[in-house]
Amino acid sequence: MKKILMNDRGVALILVILMISVIVAITLQLNMASRSGIYEAANLGDGIRAACIAKSGFCMGETLLSKDKNDLDSLNEDWAEAELLSAGSGILFDTGHFRLHIGDESGKIPINNLVNGTEYNNKIKDLLTGFLSLSEFDLDEQQVRDIVDAVKDWIDEDDETTGFGAENIYYEGLENPYACKNAPLDCIEELLMVKGITENLYYGTDETPGIAEYFTLYGKGAININTAPNLILKALSDEITNEMVYDMDEFRRNEENNLLDPAWYKNIPGMTGITIDPGLITVQSNIFRITSTGYLNDIGKRISGVIERNSGGTVKRLSWKVD
Repeated sequence: MKKILMNDRGVALILVILMISVIVAITLQLNMASRSGIYEAANLGDGIRAACIAKSGFCMGETLLSKDKNDLDSLNEDWAEAELLSAGSGILFDTGHFRLHIGDESGKIPINNLVNGTEYNNKIKDLLTGFLSLSEFDLDEQQVRDIVDAVKDWIDEDDETTGFGAENIYYEGLENPYACKNAPLDCIEELLMVKGITENLYYGTDETPGIAEYFTLYGKGAININTAPNLILKALSDEITNEMVYDMDEFRRNEENNLLDPAWYKNIPGMTGITIDPGLITVQSNIFRITSTGYLNDIGKRISGVIERNSGGTVKRLSWKVD
């Protein structure tokens, strides 16, 4: 009898230990879940506040553009130095800050203007051809022609193949078929669906730049020579060399130089004989892209959008995206 009692006590001790272990495990799990919930709630709150900070930065960008009522737009203006101006944005908030960038869409190639109905817009065609022919993209002459034709076929209204471009008969024969757009692009990313435009060409590689950042859906065709990226400056004429591009960029960044005349490049030594189609360049812009990122406690929220500024200084939002 005594032996059986001792065995019962041993079993009871083991059961008590097991129960305590289970209780401790459940308690720890509940503690972890509670902490996780608290952290998630804190992160959600910080994310909302970071988004509000980003919106404040975006509104600051709109204000900078609305206050700029000069007869020209250049890289020397306040809006072009928005990143520097936003460096001290932390003083506006108890915690957190924003980083602001404003880019001129009028300095890019307006890809939807490549086509008028079913025909080429020859000014934009020549500019696009010159741009893709730059040595930086490492494309041969045939590849350039094929890509330009394919982009036209993607945008134009008909189903007639241009040169070595591509229409429905090509895209529907792919392993994962889809229809040709036959309409203007709704987003630059659509170019990845166009025959000949690879991810390496679109995004760039360690050796070559990507083409995506040089195109825009907006604008009527004229390129702002005061703000255009250097590669687009080079594409404005077959006669422009890398050295000339460097000199042009230096000239337009010098606040003492007069940039009101789009032909200011002729004042640069060695460029007197260079001619850029006057109908292709301008010194004024009305479409800008604003990107504002709000930061709070290691959480970042970005807002980007395209705005149109009219002659009266008011701005209109054309697109708006929260990442």
